[in-house]
Amino acid sequence: MVRILAINPGATSTKLAVFDDAAVLFKTTVEHQGEELKPFKQVLHQLEYRFHLILSTLGLAHIPLESLDAVVGRGGLLKPMSGGTYAVNEAMMADLRAATRGEHASNLGGLLAHLIASQHGIPAFIVDPVSVDEMEPEARLSGLPDLPRASLSHALNSKAVARRTADEMGKPYESCRFVVAHLGTGVSVTPHREGRMIDVNGAQEEGPFSPDRCGGLPARLLARLCYSGNYTEPQMLERLLVAGGMYAYLGTRDVREAVQRAESGDEQADLVLKAMAYQVSKEIGAMAAVLEGEVDRIILTGGIAYSERIVADISRRVKFIAPIVVIPGEEELSSLAVGAVRVLKGEEQAKTY
Repeated sequence: MVRILAINPGATSTKLAVFDDAAVLFKTTVEHQGEELKPFKQVLHQLEYRFHLILSTLGLAHIPLESLDAVVGRGGLLKPMSGGTYAVNEAMMADLRAATRGEHASNLGGLLAHLIASQHGIPAFIVDPVSVDEMEPEARLSGLPDLPRASLSHALNSKAVARRTADEMGKPYESCRFVVAHLGTGVSVTPHREGRMIDVNGAQEEGPFSPDRCGGLPARLLARLCYSGNYTEPQMLERLLVAGGMYAYLGTRDVREAVQRAESGDEQADLVLKAMAYQVSKEIGAMAAVLEGEVDRIILTGGIAYSERIVADISRRVKFIAPIVVIPGEEELSSLAVGAVRVLKGEEQAKTY
């Protein structure tokens, strides 16, 4: 048996868990109030603050650091890389500190894992970061050479539910063909073939709209809006990434509230929910075409997959393609731990960044 500490830093919380193999020994979420994070001008500046919070939380839970065999953190916005478990090294930490592909709380995952692991002479890993890029060459062209398509997605959870579904089917993940739709703050839909995510809609710039992201927009009209003089670049990016989607139409980011409003007779809420499910369905159909129609399962996951209404609306449109599996929520902490366990038990080799 091996003991793993898994760390998943988010914008307003740090989720952590201790696993004995795949069994949860301890799990908690440390919430960070706005005032606590306000002094930190950059995400990187939160490193020591979160590090000491993790140590004190484990201390209160009476889990000695000496009992750990490895620490694994959520991977951040790194260079494009294939999926798998990676040993944290100096090159990776330099890129996480530099945040060359953008600032994100997940950039702290590998740094926190190394900070803790290095004190006890144990390995530090990341698993399936958001920058996993296994796209086919033809998937990279957008229609304008200046704007190549990039792979940034919910890779950790998407690959985890794909592996879980393959296990339940009694088949290796590498021999299955899945379309996985992660439905959360952002929506990313990925076709999986031979253990690789061969395409993806960029959750911040393409595909279906989500609770507060616009998804794909009419390009000509978007260009006019950008040059209308009504918005600065930061204001426009805010509209696209945190004030668009369902929020722009309904003034809420809470799908549960939108469903309640729709059920109470709010016709606009009803229409917006239908449209979101409609767009997700179209994206699933597109990714099924990437797999040439040979799809073993369609997997719906993420927080929005708890909504029976939205799952039903999507399922009605795509059930002709393949059987549908619903795995609501996210399994990121357990996915991190399982990735580390596979390496520690010699089932796969840790990759080098």
